[in-house]
Amino acid sequence: MSVKVKVKANQKTQSLEFQSEKECIAKLKSLPIKGKANQELVGLLSKHYGVTKKDIEIVSGHVSPIKIVEISNLD
Repeated sequence: MSVKVKVKANQKTQSLEFQSEKECIAKLKSLPIKGKANQELVGLLSKHYGVTKKDIEIVSGHVSPIKIVEISNLD
């Protein structure tokens, strides 16, 4: 499943706000430096969907606030 994620880094709290089934806003505590925000996003999505971090791949937008994330092994 593909999900479009808008990332807001350097926030006080960490959360996912779903606009629809395939679109969400991710508020992350990390700064977007050396991939730390991307790692935090993968961890947050893995908890939400109940899959391992290896099942989540950022397909596009590695250095952009708008990312396309592919999630595999969903039940």
